[in-house]
Amino acid sequence: MTFFDRERETTPPERLRAWQWERLAGGLAEIWATNPFWRARLAAAGLRDPRDVASWDDFARLPRLEKPELGADQAAHPPFGTNLTYPLERYVRAFQTSGTTGPPIRWLETEESWAWWARCWVYVFRAAGLGPGDRLFFPFSFGLFIGFWAGLEGARMLGGMALPGGGQDSPTRVHWIRELGVTALICTPSYGLHLAEVALAQGIDPARLGVHTTIHAGEPGAGIPAVRERLETLWGARAYDHAGMTEVGAYGFACAVQSGLHVNEVEFIAEVLDPETGRPAAPGEPGELTLTNLGRWGAPVLRYRTGDRVRLAAGPCPCGRTFTSLEGGILGRVDDMLVVRGVNVFPSALEGIVRRFEAVDEFQIEVYRRGELDEVRLLLEIDERRWAPDAIAGTCGTIVETVRRNIGIRVEVAPVPSKSLPRYEMKARRMVRREA
Repeated sequence: MTFFDRERETTPPERLRAWQWERLAGGLAEIWATNPFWRARLAAAGLRDPRDVASWDDFARLPRLEKPELGADQAAHPPFGTNLTYPLERYVRAFQTSGTTGPPIRWLETEESWAWWARCWVYVFRAAGLGPGDRLFFPFSFGLFIGFWAGLEGARMLGGMALPGGGQDSPTRVHWIRELGVTALICTPSYGLHLAEVALAQGIDPARLGVHTTIHAGEPGAGIPAVRERLETLWGARAYDHAGMTEVGAYGFACAVQSGLHVNEVEFIAEVLDPETGRPAAPGEPGELTLTNLGRWGAPVLRYRTGDRVRLAAGPCPCGRTFTSLEGGILGRVDDMLVVRGVNVFPSALEGIVRRFEAVDEFQIEVYRRGELDEVRLLLEIDERRWAPDAIAGTCGTIVETVRRNIGIRVEVAPVPSKSLPRYEMKARRMVRREA
């Protein structure tokens, strides 16, 4: 059976669980023997032997791992920390986290774990309908952030043509999409919108460039219906969501149904837990996604708190996959939640409203204090050359009313000049805190 065999994706849950346990047990034995970080951590949890984890109930009692713990380990043992199962000579690649949620953390890969990354990406590509013959373009600066590095390798393993777009500005990337006959675009959703905007400014209709599929990661955008619809309209393509983390791997992908994300349970164990108690979230209630990877034993994570807010889907996906489904994909970050006059508000909910309006090219959420309360201001980038003053005023007013009606809060809205807000090819910083 090859790693991308459809049979594995549709296997009964009990068989999938048995497969996970077999890999988990083997990995626990390996890291107990030679990984200083995990040996100390498991011993501190009262384990005397990896065989003490003899059931899923035992596994659920293991402490959850948090990102600051990894950072503290690397600070105490620079430059790579102690989460290393093998001698340094066995590691062949070095990366680091993006730094958007704290100081960057370095991560090392072996030949085996790098191949594992590529396999995980093949699941993403195949679920989006890609295969041999496709030309996959990655408009990404290939630095230390792992980003789409592994996707590039996954494209090769898929049998497609991998086209790196590093070292290029956006107009040049549009040129190469056309010249090279690109059929699939892989980037963040905000950069996908920006690249389409650049093409239009050059008099090029992105929907006529031949791209039939776009895949987006790094932000919740492609999982938000309004954002996905906008991407699909601009590019004339199907847009698919994907989720991954440097610390964990490429774990989630959207299928043709596009109702959320599947977790690749061949390679990951997924739990949706109450972030405060650590107990499973109640059915239908959102919780924090907690992940264990099963193919990266050179630097593994067990029960890692991703910080992503998700909700388990109520029933099986019509696509036939038996993998866990996350309804609506990544709903937001647990630590991004705002409380505005007693109402819980996530940036992704605001984006889902703003992106419905054609006049808004880009936006940013400003949070500021008025007295003892958080208030929200939406900066809306609207091109005054394309939209009349009354149209701009109407758009702003409708957004204010839609937020009030759908979310239950009052926001300020301020139009800003075209091209005045930052664009990111990596993770967009949608929310900033300002002085009033």
